[in-house]
Amino acid sequence: MSQELRQALADMVGPTQWNWLKPHIARDAVVFVDPQLDLVDVGVALTNDNVQSVQRWIGEQLIMKPTEEQLQTCGVTGPSNQLQSLIVQPYVLVQEILNAADTSSGFPT
Repeated sequence: MSQELRQALADMVGPTQWNWLKPHIARDAVVFVDPQLDLVDVGVALTNDNVQSVQRWIGEQLIMKPTEEQLQTCGVTGPSNQLQSLIVQPYVLVQEILNAADTSSGFPT
């Protein structure tokens, strides 16, 4: 079942735009995922209630809800890089797609 879940979540990952996220931001459902993590791995961990992994990522600030300051910095246009998202109810996981040459996220920290 784990492999089936992983494939189902992988099939749901797709590009997104900052404007599309605004309703989810308003209901405090967006979670930023650091580009060094695999978005599907995070989705699987949340779906399976893998508390240990999720707490470690939160502690390392690899997954986080955006702060008001981050949202204000992103403003109208959002971060400079393209975004991908994965819905894992009740959350919308959002991750920047970095180019191979990029080493840092455009999400303000």
